[in-house]
Amino acid sequence: MTTPVLEAIGLRKEFPGSRVAVDDVSFTLPAGGSLGVVGESGSGKTTVARMLVGLEAPTAGTIRIDGETAATSKTARRTRAQRVRHAGRIQLVFQDPYASLDPRQTVGNGIEELLRLHEPDRDRRQRRAAELLEQVGLDERMAASTPNALSGGQRQRVAIARALVSRPRILILDEAVSALDVSIQAQVLNLLADLRGELGISYLFVTHDLAVAQQVTDELVVMRQGRIVDRGATDRVLTDPEHRYTRDLLAAVPREGWQPTRRR
Repeated sequence: MTTPVLEAIGLRKEFPGSRVAVDDVSFTLPAGGSLGVVGESGSGKTTVARMLVGLEAPTAGTIRIDGETAATSKTARRTRAQRVRHAGRIQLVFQDPYASLDPRQTVGNGIEELLRLHEPDRDRRQRRAAELLEQVGLDERMAASTPNALSGGQRQRVAIARALVSRPRILILDEAVSALDVSIQAQVLNLLADLRGELGISYLFVTHDLAVAQQVTDELVVMRQGRIVDRGATDRVLTDPEHRYTRDLLAAVPREGWQPTRRR
């Protein structure tokens, strides 16, 4: 059996005050696959994402990348080399691209700053930055622009380009298209589909939007109050959900011709 690119095994996260945000969450992501983690606000899905990329240490459980343990409740004991290796293999794209970009820095300088970790030669860094911009569908001349000169969709493409600097095995996208207009959402999702085919990269989409999940994921896990309540192939979960909570989520999606109820 092929080793999954990502495994989450019994993840648990407790915050001060004994609040349990995530409880016994397990799933796998195959190489080149796309997994959706869906649920309403407060379901624990973003906390899972933060544990996967090392922004939060799990209270219990294990995270493996390519069969190698990347994080446990003893994460703080890892060496610096282990932390750098983990960060290089898995990257996070945030919901708000503007918040993840330095408004004082040009797009090109922002990408080159990350490339310094991998490429000491300045000319090669500039060429690689131009290649990354082209890879996400942006003109290399945008390297001279600052984030405030770009549209929301362009900024998110820059954020994706920055995430690709280390040639990661996995991209985690935390509500990465929810702040964009529907037409721009479609363009960014098409870009991600192209990159998946071109690079063989694996995706984990954290989203509350079932339409996005249906379009871009192979499998889904549905979270409620920190636990997984439904899982399976995306089409199966969305057409024949096993849990009542999943059915409630589907029932809440506005249908064609939907009109708001007038309050008297």
